[in-house]
Amino acid sequence: MIAMLVTLAQAETTFHQPGYFTPVILGMLVLGAVTWLIAAVLGFARARAFGSSARWFSYAAVCLILFHLQFIVFGFSLLSEDNNLIFGILTFFNVFVVLAAVCAIMGFIRLTSPR
Repeated sequence: MIAMLVTLAQAETTFHQPGYFTPVILGMLVLGAVTWLIAAVLGFARARAFGSSARWFSYAAVCLILFHLQFIVFGFSLLSEDNNLIFGILTFFNVFVVLAAVCAIMGFIRLTSPR
């Protein structure tokens, strides 16, 4: 994907961005961050009643909130043209997704209680 973006950046062809692109991207980022925030708050509130599995799912939601915030920092770094920050973010771009997956796995492990 990175190689494709570099190739597109070096090409001298013109690209016309659709008018709906920016509002849809920004709307989806905001909607995703808000819904994961709701999931995290509900998970931490219900953790006492439902046990440690709900807490692990809440940790996964917090990791995905941080993933959405990483998009915002990446956008600002592109606007400021700070190459060190851009490549620093791209290096660890999926770290919060991996942490969220680990937390979700732990939540599923804790969810099953043998009787």
